[in-house]
Amino acid sequence: MTGVLVTGATTLFGRALVERLLARRDGTTVLAVAAERTWPGVQDRRLHYLPLDLTRSRDVRELLFGPARDLAIDVVVHSAHHRSVRAKGRRVHALNVDATREMLQLAERHPTIRRFVYVGSAEIYRVDAALPALIGEDHPIEMSPEMPQRVRDRVEADLTVCVRMGLSPLSIAVLRLAETFAPECGSQLFDYLSSRVCYRPIGHDPMLDVISIEDATRATELALASRAQGVFNVPGADVLPLSAAIAYAKRIAIPIGASLIGPLYTARARVRGTEFEWSLNRRRFRWSGVLDGARAKRELGYQPQHRVRWTAPADETTEPTPRVHVDDTLRATPPT
Repeated sequence: MTGVLVTGATTLFGRALVERLLARRDGTTVLAVAAERTWPGVQDRRLHYLPLDLTRSRDVRELLFGPARDLAIDVVVHSAHHRSVRAKGRRVHALNVDATREMLQLAERHPTIRRFVYVGSAEIYRVDAALPALIGEDHPIEMSPEMPQRVRDRVEADLTVCVRMGLSPLSIAVLRLAETFAPECGSQLFDYLSSRVCYRPIGHDPMLDVISIEDATRATELALASRAQGVFNVPGADVLPLSAAIAYAKRIAIPIGASLIGPLYTARARVRGTEFEWSLNRRRFRWSGVLDGARAKRELGYQPQHRVRWTAPADETTEPTPRVHVDDTLRATPPT
């Protein structure tokens, strides 16, 4: 590995990944790309930052056959997605899906790029009472046209990359990360826990799978350094009931009928401008969904190690809450 191109580099995940790559001290060059004009992270002579609009096909072409070729980039980590949960429209689709397709197609014709790692999300999996709570890579995908554009775009982008496996000259890996509990990552749980009062469906207490930034970036680093191809679930170290997440964030849980939760959070979003969208969470807040990370462990050497810091946004100045301990046996036999 001589050089890595990282898209979506100014997100919390992107910055952490870039800093992890620079910390390797093995001479790897990092070409970081994002929409922001300036690079907000650490400075390093091996880091090259380029502000770029990935929705513009010409810009993507000039990126790959300009700076990426000159720097002998051989690995692409594509993690650029629209950050807003509520954003929709053609321009959002252009970033979430069209840019992914363009990056992959151009990378296949590139003189130096050999590996393509797509950083996706486990939210593309369908969670339902009739489906297993332990989610493998062959678990059914959420294909409902009623889902918000955020999910539909991620499904389309994920499958766009998957269909090139075995046909492309590139070595391709798709990572389906558990929910990253952090700001700037589109985490619905993070926004949900920003309220002091959290409404949850009465009679349901599903198991959630949550990953820290440290583990998300470590799994990505392992994937880009590997030659293993395919889809890899990337679970987190925290597998816990929804009620426990609320308790560790020191929030007040109020169980109510599921039909009432949507209108309440819609009103909350209008008043406070928050991002939590009930239509994205109405299934997973009722039925468990825990990632089976056996393949990532076996082929990438990844195991979750770093637990989430359960501090909600509004409480960042309060005393830290204890972290949730997750026993491995819990992951192996998640409750339904």
